[in-house]
Amino acid sequence: MAKLPDETITSVLNLQRRLLEGIDAAKAAESAIFEQFGETNITATVLDQLQNSAERLREPYSRLYTLLLRIAEAQPIASDAMLDLLYRSIEQGQAALDASSASVQEAKRDWNIL
Repeated sequence: MAKLPDETITSVLNLQRRLLEGIDAAKAAESAIFEQFGETNITATVLDQLQNSAERLREPYSRLYTLLLRIAEAQPIASDAMLDLLYRSIEQGQAALDASSASVQEAKRDWNIL
């Protein structure tokens, strides 16, 4: 494997875990709203927003997984372009997670979902 600093690997794996947790939170809120209120004209928007929140987190999760795998296969070192893409993907994944978390918290607060 092309050598990455331990803190970079830890950061990516922690971010992947948090992305999964974010997907779970969005889907759980979506499910709770659907179960309690059904799919109506009033809930349709929030249900779509929650589904979109989960979808926005799948892409960075998948990208990080793919990049780590490609870096592991790169020998003897990963290209600068690949490493740059990894670091940008970490930043983008964190931004997507922050935005999704805010959307989920807002939906839960608006619909009184605990």
